Amino acid sequence: MRVLLVVYDNDSYTHLFPMGLGYIAAVLEKDGHDVEVYSQDYHHYPDPHLTRYLDEHSFDVVAVSVIAGYYQYRKLLSISAAINASKQRPVYMLGGYGPTPAPEFFINKTGADIVVMGEGENTAVALMKALENKTPLADVTGIAFKDGSKVTENQRRPLIEDLDSIPWPAYHKFPIEYYRLEKEPRSQATDFGMPMMSARGCTFKCTFCYRMDTGYRARDPINLLDEVEFLHKEYGITYVSFQDDLLMSSVSHTENVCREFKKRNLPVKWNCNGRLNYCSVELVKMMKDSGCVFINYGIESMDDQVLKNMKKGLRTDMIVKGIEMTLEAGISPGLNMMFGNIGDTRETLKKAVDFLVKYDDFAQMRTIRPVTPYPGSPLYFDAIDKGLIKDIEDFYENKHVNSDLLAANFTEMSDDEVYECLTEANTTLLNNYHDMAKKQALDQVTNLYKDRQVGFRGFRQL
Repeated sequence: MRVLLVVYDNDSYTHLFPMGLGYIAAVLEKDGHDVEVYSQDYHHYPDPHLTRYLDEHSFDVVAVSVIAGYYQYRKLLSISAAINASKQRPVYMLGGYGPTPAPEFFINKTGADIVVMGEGENTAVALMKALENKTPLADVTGIAFKDGSKVTENQRRPLIEDLDSIPWPAYHKFPIEYYRLEKEPRSQATDFGMPMMSARGCTFKCTFCYRMDTGYRARDPINLLDEVEFLHKEYGITYVSFQDDLLMSSVSHTENVCREFKKRNLPVKWNCNGRLNYCSVELVKMMKDSGCVFINYGIESMDDQVLKNMKKGLRTDMIVKGIEMTLEAGISPGLNMMFGNIGDTRETLKKAVDFLVKYDDFAQMRTIRPVTPYPGSPLYFDAIDKGLIKDIEDFYENKHVNSDLLAANFTEMSDDEVYECLTEANTTLLNNYHDMAKKQALDQVTNLYKDRQVGFRGFRQL
């Protein structure tokens, strides 16, 4: 079958490689299908261009993957209108974190025919066979589909236990020369980056998080580093960003990945998402020695009661100890905080700001956003119970209009008070960041002329 995978435009000058669609392209191509990628993000085509493209070419299936962001939802509606306007509209399929917890809503809002729920690789292959052979969609596990005037949701498909059975993303189908320009923390101007997956799933149960993949499954580090080596040799990749929910969910997996990096001795640096529960002097040193330059930590709060309320499984003493160990190892920590959760006050926000000012090493610009109760998360259902959100349509259409604005207020403060707190907090953080950026730039002026730095590439590179 002829399949068109649509990568929508995020209205940005660079974009992250769409790894999920890369995997779907790989499994469908391996199964004998003719797969084409429509890179709207690369070309910045207007949406009507997609309508014309579908009119001028013949496809059996068109597919879009989308997360649960406010921009992505609105973009999906626009893309869907373009697809539905095609004179020879193919079967329209959706997937990703957005549609998975609410397939009926997304089918009704977009006019899509099918939603692939959860991991898409095995389901996509089975779905294509059903469409090609015209067998009942009711027999395909892992999908929801338009069934006359109603939406039928089939049983969920079991998770893929052996991640090494999935082929690497079909990189050759995508404009990698464009995606590799994306810059990550502690990358250099000459680095070329690429996101990768070393594992799937998360063993924690934070209330604000919707987990599409339960449990934890890791790739063989040898297979993983084979892919890193391929990316380096084929595309000149020198920086890998592991997009797993938590690479550090398994200390043994992290250690084995580090050993394999050291064994290959590739000129490739890397980052990952980490958990301070698993942080130790030995582990972060091992990570540093194998090329890790940045660990993105989900801290969320510096108040023990708020952490307990969100079932974070962390204490503030663990956070401080882990961040200090990370910095001492020479790795930059990503310090992610949120505000507006159950139990948050002006005082809890001040603790977060004080912590960020003390420990931020300026690898990233760091600000604080309100918590968002994404559909499917425990916090979303709590918001429904408290009357903060009516339903999923209210969330997407009325409440979640910007990630820096409240979708629901779980504090005892008014919305105005929350925004006043965030204004003060982010003013402090931005002043702190730009003061340091100014200092570093002025230090560069001094060092340039004092040391006669012949390798200096100009102040616009700062």
